[in-house]
Amino acid sequence: MLGPEHLISVAANIQCLLLDVDGVLTDGRLYYNSQGEVSVSFHIQDGLGIRALLTHHLEVGILTGKNHPAVTHRMQALGVKHLYQGLSDKVPTYESLLKTFKLSESQVAYMGDDLPDLPILQRVGLSVCPADANPYVQETVSWVTRAKGGRGAVRELVDFILKAKHL
Repeated sequence: MLGPEHLISVAANIQCLLLDVDGVLTDGRLYYNSQGEVSVSFHIQDGLGIRALLTHHLEVGILTGKNHPAVTHRMQALGVKHLYQGLSDKVPTYESLLKTFKLSESQVAYMGDDLPDLPILQRVGLSVCPADANPYVQETVSWVTRAKGGRGAVRELVDFILKAKHL
């Protein structure tokens, strides 16, 4: 974990936020209806935070292992253009986004909650997880939010980044 002053300095340098979905933008639970269709829920404050980043011309990308039509709809509604679903390995997409955005790893924040997120969490400038993330992930990241996944953790991170940038 980084000290408070260093954490603010790192956050001030962020130009891109990448997010996992299940356990980060959602609480990780999957709801099945009688037809076997899956639904998930999103926290409104997380969405407002994502829009705030986009308004301030910071890049936002979604990297997730699953395919959820609900995620597609939610990200379209928020204006997120960089949505990558069904990734068994997120690293190639991450590396492609660095090139697309012309950013160094120190300019990227990533929030993930479980072991598949570690390869990116270990590379980015600001690695963050929700309060209810896997314990090993919590030991690895720069910062653990107070909020749980799907319960405002993304908004907490966004507010921190914007405050560090004086936006």
